[in-house]
Amino acid sequence: MITKAIIPVAGWGTRRLPITKIIEKSMLPVGNRPLVDYSVQELVKAGVTDIYMVISNVEPCQVKAFYQDNLALNQYLTDRGKSDRLELAKTLPDNVKIHYLPQDPSGKYGTAVPVAMVAEEYNITEPVLVFMGDDFIWNPSGKSSSDSLLEAVRNDQESAMIGVEVPHDQVDKYGILSIEDGLLTNVVEKPAVEDAPSNLINVSKYIISPELMQEIVTYVNTHDFGPKDQEYIITDPIDTYIKKGGTMRVVSAEGQYLDGGSVEGWIHANNVVCGR
Repeated sequence: MITKAIIPVAGWGTRRLPITKIIEKSMLPVGNRPLVDYSVQELVKAGVTDIYMVISNVEPCQVKAFYQDNLALNQYLTDRGKSDRLELAKTLPDNVKIHYLPQDPSGKYGTAVPVAMVAEEYNITEPVLVFMGDDFIWNPSGKSSSDSLLEAVRNDQESAMIGVEVPHDQVDKYGILSIEDGLLTNVVEKPAVEDAPSNLINVSKYIISPELMQEIVTYVNTHDFGPKDQEYIITDPIDTYIKKGGTMRVVSAEGQYLDGGSVEGWIHANNVVCGR
């Protein structure tokens, strides 16, 4: 059973300025909850008890504040006879712990960096789930993406990822997954529609095996991209891992992929969650 998960939530969220000047992107509300909480609650239901969040090193941190008990609020609710709302104010079960690791925004960046940081800081040597903090898959009455990933792997040496279907005429806008017998063979960036190997895109929701984790750490530590040259993209070490014989299973998402990274995506996510 996998009980650890990594959620990167650092960064300035520059695509969402000016609102992200005062609200962290992962804390933008969808319905009555912040974006990141949809992933957190899904992971908790799947059995995760330790969540490692890579946060900005800028204080105060709104993510930390949200997942801490607000003692003043709890006392207010109790004093005013509103104890029935205490459960709503409690954002984590007692058996779940969030570990926070600050990331310097002026340093290395990209999806591989926070994963490598957590692996080294906390000596992660077991499989972990990795979810990004600004999107989620909405499937309230069915199987979650966490459950789908956990069902896909057959042992601790296998990795897995979620693939999301897009219309065939839109494949030239995404990194498209090339799959053979349910296993990832390659990620093809923005192929021509007629050349696309599938209509599944990568949405950065993974199970990372110990072997793949080591590839990610090695990739981040042995490359020295300049700050304006290249991001440390997690699909690069995944490609190396596959070429060495590693297994990356691909699971089609059940539900609707919602992305709060753009204004249009965030509005759409609110409309879906609120049933509009």
